[in-house]
Amino acid sequence: MPVSEKKRKSLDAYNATCDYISIRPKKEIGHEIRAAAAVAGQSLQGYILQACRERMERDEKAT
Repeated sequence: MPVSEKKRKSLDAYNATCDYISIRPKKEIGHEIRAAAAVAGQSLQGYILQACRERMERDEKAT
């Protein structure tokens, strides 16, 4: 189903505010990360971003 022009412009504006970071873990690790996100009740993206934030905060405190 085609997306309306208004929706396309809205999506384009939102995507312009986002960065794109790609990771490619081995399948077994990817499965473990997905399972951990599900147990935590988070989306995969939310889980990974939270983990990154927590690591950056720990690293900042260590310096």
